[in-house]
Amino acid sequence: VQLVESGGGLVQPGGSLRLSCAASGFTFSRYVMSWYRQAPGKERELVAAITSAGGSTNYADSAKGRFTISRDNAKNMVYLQMNSLKPEDTAVYFCYADLPWSGPEFAYWGQGTQVTVSA
Repeated sequence: VQLVESGGGLVQPGGSLRLSCAASGFTFSRYVMSWYRQAPGKERELVAAITSAGGSTNYADSAKGRFTISRDNAKNMVYLQMNSLKPEDTAVYFCYADLPWSGPEFAYWGQGTQVTVSA
């Protein structure tokens, strides 16, 4: 099982980034996919989630109206489009896969990608 994030980097406030997560080694289309983030000294927090077929999404209040999560089950990819970025969005962003109603052995994390929002 692998989740490989990409697309992070340094961006100015107000800018945009698109994070990608490439999944392999499991039946991607059955899994809820999420993006989490962890800032220095803070707990990891949910940013956005999308159901297995992509029919429903959920966002943290801090992400609503600025971030969009999407997925392509044909390509085993999940994305996070981040617009109007703020310095407080600076964090390591993690991709997370979870098979509903299953144990923790069916939950996977990526290694993370750094997003830094700074002038």
